[in-house]
Amino acid sequence: MVGKRRADARRNRERLLAAATAAFSGSDGAPVALESIARDAGVGIGTLYRHFPSREALVEAVYRAELVDVAAVAGQLLTRHPPKVALRRWMDRYAGFVAAKRGMAESLRAMAESGAVGPNETRESITGAVELLLRAGADDGSLRPDVRPEDVVSSLVGIFLASGSPEQTGRLLDLLVAGVSAAE
Repeated sequence: MVGKRRADARRNRERLLAAATAAFSGSDGAPVALESIARDAGVGIGTLYRHFPSREALVEAVYRAELVDVAAVAGQLLTRHPPKVALRRWMDRYAGFVAAKRGMAESLRAMAESGAVGPNETRESITGAVELLLRAGADDGSLRPDVRPEDVVSSLVGIFLASGSPEQTGRLLDLLVAGVSAAE
């Protein structure tokens, strides 16, 4: 019976994280009610609070899970796609991470001020993913070998801050990939 409860608890936690990620990503920075996250996950608000005793605890869990995923997906994409395609698809995944962060902005600011979440952790994970993709592209000749991962990350941040729509973001990401592509 204990094993079944643990499995149920794990499933509930995973559903809560998925519902929270979707809610924060789609909120465009507007506040998200915890009750709606619980409802979307198919659980009661008490279950949400058993797993995440505060909004900040939920935001931190979503943030950390998303950061791990966005960094790990770079290697996964390289197993299925050529480096240049993998880089572009990874950029779309990173855009989703940034969108989720917008919906958590207020809580993330408070956590950063308290030291619970540090900007260096994010930058190192993202830069590492970009470095992996760029190195694979330099090795196969599809991407320029002189491009620094930090420069690509800074460019991505600029695109996400300046873009006015998902369509424009897509066009700008395409331009960035063209800029780091090796001459054919």
